[in-house]
This record gives sequence, structure tokens and C-alpha cells, in this order.
Amino acid sequence: MTTRLSTLFPSIKPSSKSKPISTNPSSSSSIKSEPKPWSVYLIISTNTPIKTYVGVTTCFSRRLKQHNGELKGGAKATRSGRPWISACLIEGFKDQSEASEFESKWKIFSRKLPRKKENNGGEEKQTMEDSSLRLLQHRQAALNKVETFFDCSNLEINWHLNLV
Repeated sequence: MTTRLSTLFPSIKPSSKSKPISTNPSSSSSIKSEPKPWSVYLIISTNTPIKTYVGVTTCFSRRLKQHNGELKGGAKATRSGRPWISACLIEGFKDQSEASEFESKWKIFSRKLPRKKENNGGEEKQTMEDSSLRLLQHRQAALNKVETFFDCSNLEINWHLNLV
């Protein structure tokens, strides 16, 4: 004896008397929230090997916790060198596209700019402070170059570490 599948698994069609569709345009606009502001950030590791990382986010405090392993997420590249600290935060991007373009240019210029030669006067060991300072100065030089190609009039650039 065969049984029809439709009797075993009847299809349930939604009734036409379900929730009415709202035609009030103000109700749908009140649900929408303000777009989150996009930021580009530079963080630096506090353990050897000293490294820097540039990224994009809408919530820097959450993102830094992710990089430091306090929250789930974060880039694989930042697993070593923890904890990370904020070196620079650039705010005021209108959308993700603009922030990502800025981040990309900053990374490209950082790679292409020549590195300063070490002049340690015969010393083999280099202090962490010297290494950090050189890396940050290199990133700042790249950022200065980005500023010549990108309209930064609406951006707020905040360096959190002393580069002198």
C-alpha cells in the first residue's frame, strides 16, 4: 500500500488573514538607525617581534579587544605580539568603501616606502623602543603620503603615541 506524500507531509499555506502590510512610511524609517561611523586604525604590538597592523572598523574598542584575544574575532596576523595598543585612530569616513580605500592606500605606501637603514653604531641589540619608534615613523611617513592623494579635510587623525 502506498501513501501519498501530501497526506504524510501536508503543505501549510499562509493564510491571507495574517499580519497586515503597513503602508505608513514613517514606521519603516523609524526602524532605521544612524549609520555607524567608519574608522581606520593603527595598532602596535608590545611584545617582540614588534609589528604594526592597520585595519578598518566601526567600533575601535571592540576591535582592539578582538585583536588582544579578549573577544572572539580579530585578524590572524595579530595573534602574535599581544597585547596590542592603539597608535593612531583616523575617524570621519562617510562609509566603509571610503575607509577601506584609505586603509589600502596606507598599506600600499607603507610597503613601497624605503625603510631607514639601522644606524646603531656597532651595537647588535636594538631596544624595543627604537624598533617601535622606527616602525611608527615609517607608518607616519606613509600616512603623510596618503594625505597628498586623499581628501582628508573631513577626517580627524589622532596619534596616541609620541613619535619624537
